[in-house]
Amino acid sequence: MSAARIAVLVSGGGTNLQALIDAQGRGEIPHGEIVLVIANKADAYALTRAEQAGIPSVVITKKGCGGDQEAFEDAIIAQLTACDIDLIVLAGFMAILSKRFTDTFEKRILNVHPSLIPSFCGEGFYGLRVHEAALAKGVKVTGATVHYVNEIPDGGEIILQKAVEVQAGDTPETLQRRVMEQAEWKILPRAVELVSEQLSNL
Repeated sequence: MSAARIAVLVSGGGTNLQALIDAQGRGEIPHGEIVLVIANKADAYALTRAEQAGIPSVVITKKGCGGDQEAFEDAIIAQLTACDIDLIVLAGFMAILSKRFTDTFEKRILNVHPSLIPSFCGEGFYGLRVHEAALAKGVKVTGATVHYVNEIPDGGEIILQKAVEVQAGDTPETLQRRVMEQAEWKILPRAVELVSEQLSNL
């Protein structure tokens, strides 16, 4: 029974990647190991985080694949296959993946979303937009969700959720930070360990 081999797909700053790296360092993901980071943007700071943690990384851009979605996904699949990846974690990965891709890795792709799905999710809901929508609606509780990824944006089976209270005077930025600290960075490593344990027992 070996640890599940994990690839993290990123586009930006990589705060959730860092949460996973830190959790791994604390021994909180004993059944999994991050062995690869794939970025679809060459200037993603997440690549620096990977380098500092000694994790191999690669940049695969849609533009570099001639702007073709299928070629872009094929390049990612080739990299995942070459590295013998068991589990894929989308951590701020700003690219929609096709049904062909998600079916290839059914129940082996996780995503963290900064709301309590089914609220404020789906196409167009990402980053600060999620928190702007939550504040505009006047909800008193928001949070984060880790779910399996299928062809529907934020549509896969929910694995873990954690609630976060909205406070008076919150801005989208302060709410985003609190949701990350109190929910995303806690439940993402936990969900990765849960699924890694299941995969390592197969």
